[in-house]
Amino acid sequence: MGELRIIGGDWRSRKLRFPDAGGVRPTPARTRETLFNWLNYQLAGADCLDLFAGSGALGLEALSRGAGTATLVDHTPALARALRENLRLLKSDRGEVVCDDVTHYLATRQRPPVDIVFMDPPFRQGWLERLLPLLDEQQWIKPGGWVYVEHESERAAPAVPSHWQLHREKSAGQVTYCLFRVTGRDD
Repeated sequence: MGELRIIGGDWRSRKLRFPDAGGVRPTPARTRETLFNWLNYQLAGADCLDLFAGSGALGLEALSRGAGTATLVDHTPALARALRENLRLLKSDRGEVVCDDVTHYLATRQRPPVDIVFMDPPFRQGWLERLLPLLDEQQWIKPGGWVYVEHESERAAPAVPSHWQLHREKSAGQVTYCLFRVTGRDD
């Protein structure tokens, strides 16, 4: 079993467990602290989407810090069960867990666009190249919304649509993380 500690907000210091499944590597506490400092004024009441949710580190942290809702998407049934159980333990009805392949989920949008997307996919599998265009084509992000992306430091920054502006970027060891602001569409 893995363990995750919420680092800020209403559930600060709460420890949650998740199964060792699917090569989950939760976003480290220091990285989460930096990310949520970047998003400090955008988070209150935000509708968030946590893709490749895994341990739930990003989506649960967002809820703890005042996000209105968070949809956590992961294709591994054991992780989805653990995410649901952790939401129950936290007595939160603002989180929804979807057990689905991320590509399928994004290709069949059946809900309004979101304010913030968190994307921390497995490394070295080409996920960002496939999914960043899909996020844009399916108009998943509201204008003025945010997309957070983690990728391996040895690779170049992912190509993003021209109306996404790099807001912040930082590297920590083998991980580079970026926050993009989505402005009005070009088309």
